[in-house]
Amino acid sequence: MAAQKINEAHEHIAKAEKCLKTNMTKWKPDYDSAATEYSKAAVAFKCAKQFDQAKEAYLKEAEYHTENKALFHAAKAYEQAGMMLKDMKRMPEAIQLIEKASIMYVENGTAGTAGIALDRAGKLMEPMDLVKAVDLYQKAASVFENEDRLRQAAELLGKSSRLLVRLNRLDEAAVSLQKEKNMYRDFENYPTCFKKTIAQVLVHLHRADFVAADKCVRESYSIPGFSGSEDCGSMELLLQGYDEQDEDLVHRVCHSPLLKYMDNDYAKLAISLKVPGGGGGKKKSTAAPQGGAGGPSPAAAEEDDYEGGLC
Repeated sequence: MAAQKINEAHEHIAKAEKCLKTNMTKWKPDYDSAATEYSKAAVAFKCAKQFDQAKEAYLKEAEYHTENKALFHAAKAYEQAGMMLKDMKRMPEAIQLIEKASIMYVENGTAGTAGIALDRAGKLMEPMDLVKAVDLYQKAASVFENEDRLRQAAELLGKSSRLLVRLNRLDEAAVSLQKEKNMYRDFENYPTCFKKTIAQVLVHLHRADFVAADKCVRESYSIPGFSGSEDCGSMELLLQGYDEQDEDLVHRVCHSPLLKYMDNDYAKLAISLKVPGGGGGKKKSTAAPQGGAGGPSPAAAEEDDYEGGLC
C-alpha cells in the first residue's frame, strides 16, 4: 500500500513538472495545475507516512500558488507543511511555517483563519515551550481583536494570562487580565468579569501590590451585579485579611470553593498566598466570606472556648 502511494505521488510530481514547462505554443507555466498536482502528491506521500517528502510537496504547492497570486491556497499549503513537520517532531520549524501561513491569511483578508491557525499552534507548543505558546496566543488574540471579534480575542487572552501566571511573569499577567476583563465587559459577560477580578486580586497580592488589588475591586463595583455578589464579598474579606495580616481569614477565603475551583493556575495562587510578615500564629477572625469560605468550624469554635486552658 505504501509503495503504491509513493509511486502515485511521483506520478503527480511528473505531471506537475510537465505543467511548468514552456514551448513555442505555451509561453507561461501553468502554475495552477502544477500546484494541484503537488497537492495530490503531498496527500499520497502523507498516506504512505513519508512526512518529509509530503512536506516538500506542500512547500512546492505553496510556491506555485504564490506565483499564481492564490494567497489563501498558498497559506493552506504552508500550514499543511507545518503539520508534516509536527508529525516529525520538528516543532520550531513547524511553528515558523504556521506563522508564515497566518501572515498570508491576513494579507488575503481571511484573518479569522489566521487566528485559528495561531491558536492551534499555541496548543501544539504548550507542552514544550510556554513562552512561545504565550506569544502565539497573544498574536491570535490581536488578529481577532483587529477584526472586532472580541469573544475569540478574550478567550485567547485568557489562555495567555494563565500561562503568564504559570511562568511567574505576574506583571504581564496583570496587564493581560485587565485587557481580558475589559473585553468581557464590552460584550456584557459580567459574571466572567467577576472571575477576572478575583484572578487580578490574586495576581496583584502575589506581586505584593495591595493598592492595585484594592483598586481592581473598587473599579469592579461599577460592573452590574458585582456589588453584593459572592465574588465581591470574598474579595473584600480577602483584602481585609491581607491588610490586617489576619492569616486565618486569608486562609479561609483562599481555601473556599469559590477560589479552589477556579482555573488551576489561579487556584494555585490562592492556596499559596501568604500575608505580609506571615509565619506567626493565625489571628482569630469573626468575619466569613459569603457562600463558601464559611466561618470557623464547630471544632475550631470548641477549641476557642477552651483557649488559655481550663479554669
